[in-house]
Amino acid sequence: MIQTNKQQFAFVLITSLFFLWGFALNLNPILIPHLKKACQLTDSQSALIDSASYIAYFLLAIPAGKFMQKYGYKGGIIVGLLLFAAGAFLFYPAAVSRQYGFFLFAIFVIASGLTFLETAANPYITILGNPATATQRLNFAQSFNGLAAFMAPLLGGIFILSGKTLSKAQEKAMSLPELNDYLDHEASSVRLPFILIGIVVSLIVILLWKTRLPDIKEQDNELIKEGSILKEKNLLIGVMAQFFYVGAQVCVSSFFIRFSERVAGIEEKSAAYFLSGALLGFMIGRFVGTALMRFVRPAKLLALYSVFNILLLSTAALATGKTAVYALIGVEFFMSIMFPTIFSLAILGLGGKTKQGSSLLIMSIVSGAIFPVIMGAVSDASNIQTAYLVPASCFTVIFYFAIKNLNAGKTTLSTSH
Repeated sequence: MIQTNKQQFAFVLITSLFFLWGFALNLNPILIPHLKKACQLTDSQSALIDSASYIAYFLLAIPAGKFMQKYGYKGGIIVGLLLFAAGAFLFYPAAVSRQYGFFLFAIFVIASGLTFLETAANPYITILGNPATATQRLNFAQSFNGLAAFMAPLLGGIFILSGKTLSKAQEKAMSLPELNDYLDHEASSVRLPFILIGIVVSLIVILLWKTRLPDIKEQDNELIKEGSILKEKNLLIGVMAQFFYVGAQVCVSSFFIRFSERVAGIEEKSAAYFLSGALLGFMIGRFVGTALMRFVRPAKLLALYSVFNILLLSTAALATGKTAVYALIGVEFFMSIMFPTIFSLAILGLGGKTKQGSSLLIMSIVSGAIFPVIMGAVSDASNIQTAYLVPASCFTVIFYFAIKNLNAGKTTLSTSH
């Protein structure tokens, strides 16, 4: 997949970034129930944690792309890591103040850094080697994002969640000083984990600063080099598919712990372990999907997985007890290949427009700020199971994109050779 030693080292280093941002984003399902307690929030209010993360992608994706056009992929990655570290350190004063708005700001700063990282790393991986194996290569790199997705709720459940949730009656029975002590203790548990994250990211900035990366220049494709990026129909359909995919992915994971508590009576720490297991399936799915793409066209696999997810989410919305939870765990496995596959299919053949196309695809991640709020409102108005029909509907759009790309996958993206 990679041609030279220099490219191989760059591939390893950039792949490590996939782990970093995956870890940060997949702490949100832990922060949602945690800050819901510490800041006394409703489901709709707690969903703003995802909104703070994903609105950054919409606001900063184009500036990140323009920054990279001027300063290259390495410059974009370094800026992203610096913002990432700054946001992590802001969690300490946010916990001290126990102000929900402060937490949201810290999350927004982290996500601003992740926007730069994703805008740079995703297209960089696709062009760092043989174009015929771009989808396979990006799925492999994204597998380490899946590893982070497995580890984040596991470690977050251990070091952040207390396992103690008070009912409304218990809160009312406590004196104001007792209640404040409880809430302060809940909020304080995020301090050390995020300080450690900030330190690790800062060290990686130093390493990357001293490392020379090959700055690959995209070649214009003669067939599409003229005209506006908005004339690229497949890219625009891909942006729409990525919009609905990210919305669905965030919804499935973010309310998993709440879903497990309400539908199957699983307490929060145990539910965090269930989520970690689900995201282990997500990671395994990335490696399995990468292997399958040697024999099955990426677009065909994407279409098949979309159908499976519609069926599994319908089961989660209708079943009872742990059966519904197991259905959600299955969804994580079949979501595994979707982001990198949609991404690589959408930018296929863009040539000199790759950075622009990448920016639009990263902008579409804003759906992670929108769909959880919709899902939280549906949950507050009805119940958490009915709310899972929201992500179920998203996979119909992904299925449409996959079908539209079957021929392109057949002629250009086959990795079985």
